[in-house]
Amino acid sequence: ILTKLYDYNLGSITESSLWRSTDYGTTYEKLNDKVGLKTILSYLYVCPTNKRKIMLLTDPEVESSLLISSDEGATYQKYRLNFYIHSLLFHPKQEDWILAYSQDQKLFSSVEFGRRWLLLHEGVAPNRFYWFVTVGRICAQDVKCLDFVLFLSDAQYITCKMQNCSEATLSKPFPGYIDHNSLIVQDDYVFVQDFTFPRLSPEIMAFDMHVISTDENQVFAAVQEWNQNDTYNLYISDTRGVYFTLALENVKSSQGLEGNVMIDLYEVAGIKGMFLANKKIDNQVKTFITYNKGRDWSLLQAPDTDLRGNPVHCLLPYCSLHLHLKVSENPYTSGNIASRDTAPSIIVASGNIGTELSDDDISMFVSSDAGNTWRQIFEEEHSVLYLDQGGVLVAMKHTSLPIRHLWLSFDEGRSWSKYSFTSLPLFVDGVLGEPGEETLIMTVFGHFSHRSEWQLVKVDYKSIFDRRCAEEDYRPWQLHSQGEACIMGAKRIYKKRKSEKKCMQGKYAGAMTSEPCVCTEADFDCDYGYERHSNGQCLPAFWYNPSSLSKDCSLGQSYLNSTGYRKVVSNNCTDGVRERYTAKPQQCPGKAPQGLRIITSDGKLTAEQGHNVTFLVQLEEVDFGDGIAVSYANLSSTEDGIKHVYQNVGIFRVTALVENSLGSDNAVLYLHVTCPLEHVHLSLPFVTTKNKEVNATAVLWPSQVGTLTFVWWFGNNTEPLITLEGSITFTFSVEGMNTITVQVSAGNTILQDTKTIAVYEQFQSLRLSFSPNLDDYNPDIPEWRRDISRVVKKALVEATGIASKHILVAVLPGLPTAAELFILPYQDTTGENKRTAADLEQISETLIQKLNQNLVHFELKPGVRILVHAAHLTAAPLVDLTPSHSGSAMLMLLSVVFVGLAVFVIYKFKSLPPPHIPFCYRKPC
Repeated sequence: ILTKLYDYNLGSITESSLWRSTDYGTTYEKLNDKVGLKTILSYLYVCPTNKRKIMLLTDPEVESSLLISSDEGATYQKYRLNFYIHSLLFHPKQEDWILAYSQDQKLFSSVEFGRRWLLLHEGVAPNRFYWFVTVGRICAQDVKCLDFVLFLSDAQYITCKMQNCSEATLSKPFPGYIDHNSLIVQDDYVFVQDFTFPRLSPEIMAFDMHVISTDENQVFAAVQEWNQNDTYNLYISDTRGVYFTLALENVKSSQGLEGNVMIDLYEVAGIKGMFLANKKIDNQVKTFITYNKGRDWSLLQAPDTDLRGNPVHCLLPYCSLHLHLKVSENPYTSGNIASRDTAPSIIVASGNIGTELSDDDISMFVSSDAGNTWRQIFEEEHSVLYLDQGGVLVAMKHTSLPIRHLWLSFDEGRSWSKYSFTSLPLFVDGVLGEPGEETLIMTVFGHFSHRSEWQLVKVDYKSIFDRRCAEEDYRPWQLHSQGEACIMGAKRIYKKRKSEKKCMQGKYAGAMTSEPCVCTEADFDCDYGYERHSNGQCLPAFWYNPSSLSKDCSLGQSYLNSTGYRKVVSNNCTDGVRERYTAKPQQCPGKAPQGLRIITSDGKLTAEQGHNVTFLVQLEEVDFGDGIAVSYANLSSTEDGIKHVYQNVGIFRVTALVENSLGSDNAVLYLHVTCPLEHVHLSLPFVTTKNKEVNATAVLWPSQVGTLTFVWWFGNNTEPLITLEGSITFTFSVEGMNTITVQVSAGNTILQDTKTIAVYEQFQSLRLSFSPNLDDYNPDIPEWRRDISRVVKKALVEATGIASKHILVAVLPGLPTAAELFILPYQDTTGENKRTAADLEQISETLIQKLNQNLVHFELKPGVRILVHAAHLTAAPLVDLTPSHSGSAMLMLLSVVFVGLAVFVIYKFKSLPPPHIPFCYRKPC
């Protein structure tokens, strides 16, 4: 037993204690010194296949370690971990194999009972990892069993052979992506959901699905459909778990403590095919029972008398017994209903008698003949524990008050005796039957007051019995349903201890005999696509066409032609009407192809130019849409698929065609072929006139990358403009410096560029030229032009004394090297006066004068002086600068720019290499 002290002020566990008993709880030894006096333990695990092996986890907030015992907890070895364990999953057969899930969603495996760990995968979904053994649960001698680890990561179902599990051996048997909560492994079935459910029926739109049972090669599932809120429909499958038929509608559901969906369906232990369900009818909840796995349902007959022997007037179907079917999630407390495999006829549950299930006036009821008749045993809720294979029933009152008494029954709940189990009243926290139902020992744990420590009370009933039961102490009992002895196609007789005999039963022997019955219509359910009508016949549903053939049926083969009925799975009846209701083999006729499907192997609708694209299809010919067509015959989607490389980008219409003499079918897929986007350059004028249309163009490298989306921001606007074109026209109504940003989205890549444009009602521009020696050093890339612009502006300011805020210099792409000088009407330092046209003219004349006198120059590198000259002067808005800076010319110039990026080496004004040596501007070669 592991106990922990939780400090509510600190919000954490401050200490723990480990206790061990070797005499069924009579005495306990404290083991803190064997695990470390200061060690705080968080969890205790017992290996399910070898009870001698125990694992303890330390509190991860203090340290990450585990302690291992191989001698039933007598001694321990401590092992450090480099990860924090969130949960463990033991292998169902191999005692040393464990899966560990870490707090950061990593999955680890160990084949040495936790002494060494191997990282299997990262990003694994919580509670979506499983052990799975192939070839059923028991492998044949000549077949090697393969153990797999199954888990869900990044919405993909992944498997790995445990015998050789590594990142390289991971497999993804399910194409594409699945719902992140859908992977379930139960018995021999693996369930995944690719946003469509199994074949329940074509008209069903399912919103939620829970697997109830997978016993005997059949799936019992609860499905919530589009028109349901707090109810589910029960469906039962064929032996393959593929085709489902309706078993019961509108079963009540509720939310558990942790948000889990709780279905009001209970499988009675010990009797295959027996279920209890709470069905909602006209806003009333009623309890129904089935003995043949949902083929037939009936209400529960209420007891004839109450606890005091008074008659109960309750006539079916207007009044019946209704039961609460919630099972406790806490192993130390009982739920509302209980049954055991070793006591197949005994069911104990809380409920009420009336027209519907109620939370008021709850009493306890027991059935000792598998639900045929019921007796009231208590007027208040009690927890019931099975001991000695159900030979002893122990009942303890459900109450928040302390108690000191419990009740015992030795005759399957017909009579009860009151016993005291403690001298002082105890607040009961839980009851544990240990080490199993074969003994008569139970442990009650609780506390005497809300401030006291836990108390453990061992209750041993062996002294009540003086002997073990002999053969003459038992009587035969036949399982039946309201007198019908054939249940699931067989008559089963069990042995029960005679109620007057007070002896200890020991091990459970099971059914004495089982004899098959002759098949009747009651042994058959409606087959997939058929519904039971009021006359009892199974007729085709409105959506089902009985003449439709299985998609696997090919000419020359045969298929099973359904009669509308199928025998209930696990039903053991023979002869009788079996031949009449069993599906008959029939030859497959020829048929036109249908259901053709084409997908990419990764489930995506995009691909990169020049890369292999794998198509999975069943077809005779596929046309890839780019002038290439290839013919295939009978290609299965489970093969390697068809590979094709697209040399161009664009959207391609991929078609698959299949045809025979009876008809044809085709499938279409639109594939977006792209190539990676490397650069984006926003091209627009440096200066523009107020309220005049301006064109901005996003120039891309490479120019053809596939489907693109352009997102534009202007100035301080928070709402972008989204286009599919790379050019846009706009106007600015406010003077000053304005920014434009464009983002280009290509597949998973998003690039952006931002430029600034000066907007004024009037300005002047002057074309500048340079001495020819500058052309020898011009790599024609944006970075170089920006640096030259800055240097030229500085030289102009130094030569003329004009304030730098009135000047904007932009070096233009191409050769010979040229630049545009803009004279801008900025305000003065007071912000009141704005430069007039005459002021701009005066500034222009000053600039031209200095330029003509060769007074404007700069040093490119030692010994290389560059002179700046004036070309011509114009007044805006007479000159439109757009053609020289945008459109097709700019596209051509930028092509040179991007080539230049790959050709030149690091540029420095003071240390340029000779012109004939390639260089990368400001980037390491």
